[in-house]
Amino acid sequence: MSLSSLRGSVAIVGVGQAGLGEAHGKTEMEILVEAAKAAVKDAGMSMRDIDGIATASVGATMWVMPVAEYLGIKPKFVDSTMIGGSSFVSHMLPAMMALEAGLCDAVLVCYGSNQRTSTVGRAGISKVRAVLDPQPYENPYQPLSPITSYALAAARHMHQYGTTREHLAEVAVAARKWAQLNPEAQMRDPLSIDDVLNARMVSDPLSVRDCCLVTDGAGAYVMVRADRARDLAKPPVYVLGNATATWHRQISCMPDVTVTAARESGERAFAMAGLKPSDVDVAELYDAFTINTLLFLEDLGFCAKGEGGHFVSGGGIAPGGRLPVNTNGGGLSCVHPGMYGMFITIEAVRQLRGECGDRQVKDAEVAVVHGNGGTLSSQATAILGTAATL
Repeated sequence: MSLSSLRGSVAIVGVGQAGLGEAHGKTEMEILVEAAKAAVKDAGMSMRDIDGIATASVGATMWVMPVAEYLGIKPKFVDSTMIGGSSFVSHMLPAMMALEAGLCDAVLVCYGSNQRTSTVGRAGISKVRAVLDPQPYENPYQPLSPITSYALAAARHMHQYGTTREHLAEVAVAARKWAQLNPEAQMRDPLSIDDVLNARMVSDPLSVRDCCLVTDGAGAYVMVRADRARDLAKPPVYVLGNATATWHRQISCMPDVTVTAARESGERAFAMAGLKPSDVDVAELYDAFTINTLLFLEDLGFCAKGEGGHFVSGGGIAPGGRLPVNTNGGGLSCVHPGMYGMFITIEAVRQLRGECGDRQVKDAEVAVVHGNGGTLSSQATAILGTAATL
């Protein structure tokens, strides 16, 4: 089994979401199960067909076991890798290998969080993270985590390359314009560059509008081998490439805060797919903060290092721009329930199936999905394509 042989061998055949925005009193498990059932139904399958599972949670190290129990399945393949928000993009390659090896026939990748409405609250989640992920070089100084880390990256990028707050604001405004085309998005009010610049400063140079939402939400997708995918309910979306890279955990250990491991994960994913950034029709990038989008556009090869600000200027990534980015509204305006990698995957699949209504990118055949975890710590890139790309 080689990476080249895995290209296009597996497809995503069903996607589902639940509890977006607010879970209305439901637990994270309850909305996760709703999303999982929706994804399985979307594929034209039943839960009896699922014999592989991948999932992760911020607060439970053995989360995959109660999830499988709650779903009533007995999986032959299990992946509970937890590397933050990139987990659900990173789960693709192990699932592909398991499917191709015949270990299982259908893998459900799923996630749910009610962090917005949970009685535990964000403070409780932070306490859990402090125990499970101590970060000894930083936590003793009680940073406003994770935003102080991203603010550091933004400040350095501004110093080194002349990036401005207006450039960062362009990212937030573009996301909002996409969100206004998406009835599922939480934030759909008009947003201007001045609105972002004049918003409450949270961690210089990032204002509250440079920061992702805090929402509830659950999502899931189903993967099967390509030969089976052709006989299911929806057009298959093939995984052409996937790679994960991790260079550090704590931002203080990052060799260069303007260069992320997306440079490596993107290079390997594009190589596996046999494609390049210029082949991409739509990009779904993990935008926990506005600086993320600039860094990932650069590191994935859509523009040179330091040119991200100019790339997004003048609506470059907004509807009608040079590259459609975060077409659902992103974590900045659509949904962000703690770990966002699931939702960029779902949006990419829907775009390639032509299901996105007013925000649909015309003739989209290739999508890049890029997940981020920790403080620019784990990076996972997937290249997805329609049947025309095989």
